[in-house]
Amino acid sequence: MALVVQKYGGTSVGSIERIRNVARRALATQREGHRVVLVVSAMSGETNRLLALAQEITRVPDAREMDALASTGEQVSSALVAMAVQAEGGKARSLLGHQVRVRTDGAFTKARIQTIEDAAIFEALNLGEIVVVAGFQGVDEAGNITTLGRGGSDTSAVAIAAAIRADVCDIFTDVDGVYTTDPNVCPSARKIERISFEEMLELASLGAKVLQIRSVEIAMKYDVPVHVRSSFNNEPGTIVSKEDVSLEGMVVTGIASDKSEARVHVVGIHDRPGAAAELFERIAEKNISVDMIVQNVITDANPVAAITFTMPKNDLARAKAWIEETARGLGASQIRYDEDVAKVSIVGLGMRSHAGVAAQMFRILAQEGINIQAISTSEIKISCLVAAKYAELAVRSLHDGFRMGKSD
Repeated sequence: MALVVQKYGGTSVGSIERIRNVARRALATQREGHRVVLVVSAMSGETNRLLALAQEITRVPDAREMDALASTGEQVSSALVAMAVQAEGGKARSLLGHQVRVRTDGAFTKARIQTIEDAAIFEALNLGEIVVVAGFQGVDEAGNITTLGRGGSDTSAVAIAAAIRADVCDIFTDVDGVYTTDPNVCPSARKIERISFEEMLELASLGAKVLQIRSVEIAMKYDVPVHVRSSFNNEPGTIVSKEDVSLEGMVVTGIASDKSEARVHVVGIHDRPGAAAELFERIAEKNISVDMIVQNVITDANPVAAITFTMPKNDLARAKAWIEETARGLGASQIRYDEDVAKVSIVGLGMRSHAGVAAQMFRILAQEGINIQAISTSEIKISCLVAAKYAELAVRSLHDGFRMGKSD
């Protein structure tokens, strides 16, 4: 008997018939002798509908009230799934974040999980019930409802799997696994049978939308095997697990692109110790992540620095005022913003032991006439910032150049 966590995304519970399908899948797993915990997202489109309602009330909704509003989508779907299991002859119980006791910090709309209590889950499991947990939500120390940010149900599922020591966490979605790149952009993309936590973490952080980055972080930290599969068929998907020697066969495992970032270019900062720290500390205080950072120093009688960095477009509007205030205080003469950019990245464990991968990537892009605006690297990743209009071309060219297609 295994303890199985199954997570179903918004498209998987997007209609009553699909909710019934989830119930049948869960019951089939239980009849195989397993104990089953489901984690569900809001029905597809529901969270956007709720956010749109808030925008009709006010342009800048209060973050606490936004969480109270957005969490209701998962409350609806978890109750409906539990009812569907019961209607199919099974026993089920729905639990909201505060009933499971998913304790988070108080960062509304992007809270982080601190602890999860398992008593309510095991109480229901011991009664032979399928437990249906509302994903995406938790509760802070003061009892306020919090949400975990976009894709937070993935994080809920993996964190619950870690907390109850589940044998596996199945992530059911509208795709049948992790692909070498987005099949909508590159038709020759192929499904990856097995990928390491490390590679998946890089791909998730670089724009691949199959798994939320924090869910992969938790899976890697607590060694929770994750199986990404389709909710619309019974085919095997992609296993995300510890690094395997066989995984190093491919130099590049996956390619991702991301158009959700904006570039900020600050010119004329005084070139002195601590100047960059002041700028990025101010950004960190606002709980905003910065990605690619490039600094150039102009050395003359009075050396000054130009700093370029990327950050989420969604955060740019509220960040501009205090970026400019801090930058001017550091002597900046010019601040420019560019939202028409894309980050294109290659990821692979094999890059650790193969020389010349960066040169090959740059040559492939150059042959397509794509100019690189910034570069960021890690041991298993290379990212290039390019004009947004070239994003799809860059992905297809790199996919072909590194021979990652089905026919290869």
